Amino acid sequence: MKAASVKELKQELNNCSQQELLELCLRLSKFKKENKELLTYLLFESYDEAAYIENVKIEIDIQFDQINRKTYYFIKKGVQKILRELKKYIRYSQKKETEIDLLIYFCLKLKNFSPSINKNVTLQNLYQRQIGMIEKAVATLHEDLQSDYELELEELSSLK
Repeated sequence: MKAASVKELKQELNNCSQQELLELCLRLSKFKKENKELLTYLLFESYDEAAYIENVKIEIDIQFDQINRKTYYFIKKGVQKILRELKKYIRYSQKKETEIDLLIYFCLKLKNFSPSINKNVTLQNLYQRQIGMIEKAVATLHEDLQSDYELELEELSSLK
């Protein structure tokens, strides 16, 4: 089965009644956990972005505490899992400021992680890629916001 384009879906959704849209949304939420999480964000959390960011940070803290620290292999796998979840939360929000705040927090947690990531090239590269992503996202913001985030970026870079 070939999926319809976004334009075709939008046209078809315009023809649906409110009740039909409600049923479609509920049916969509039953199929995948991500659909339900996105719907939860849109309905309950999107109005208060600051609280959303704090909740995600709390979840990051919990996940970092649960990482198996026996070997760098397990640490790498745990960090990659956290980053996958984080990217998902960033996709839900679609706001650059949220993306930057969460990535900076992730990098701070990773940099302060014990045992140090400086002893593992893979983790160092992962850290550097996230710094690059932050720099790229900061470049798209307004100049005033850029200067604020650049100060935080310098702080992250100085932690090396």
